Amino acid sequence: MNPLANDWPIKHRADVCAATNRPFAPGEQFYTLLFREGNGFRREDLSEEAWAGRNENIRPFSFWKTRYEPPPPAPPEPLAKENAEELLRRLLAENAQPNACYVLAVMLERKRILKQIKTETTGNRPALIYEHAKNGDVFIVPDVRLRLDELESVQTEVATLLKSTAGAL
Repeated sequence: MNPLANDWPIKHRADVCAATNRPFAPGEQFYTLLFREGNGFRREDLSEEAWAGRNENIRPFSFWKTRYEPPPPAPPEPLAKENAEELLRRLLAENAQPNACYVLAVMLERKRILKQIKTETTGNRPALIYEHAKNGDVFIVPDVRLRLDELESVQTEVATLLKSTAGAL
């Protein structure tokens, strides 16, 4: 049984010196010190200058020298499931791009996020009535009656809109 597992949760390396608050440079040598404190441990990461100037009468429980490597860049955010839904909500609120709204609604229907309840005609334009499967929100989407030869350009338009929405989130 490891006694440290209960006493001290893992503390990640700092990006700055604990004594000077100066950021570590990539490849820079620095010292990590562990001090017993209460029922656990306290970690300090010190630059070589701070290590040389520290009070040697205060002894750490353990210490070591290592090289600073900056954390890797955060991975790009995966496209959230809600992006298509958020985009559909925005376009419907703006009363914009009915072709894109239609394709988004069909996409969300295929993912079982929306379910078509019925078709209504307002004026001379048919509309598809969808209900959100989880929260019951109602979406009224114009039935634009896309032709097969129009579908590819609308799908490209929707893909572009989703990419721009993902960058804005």
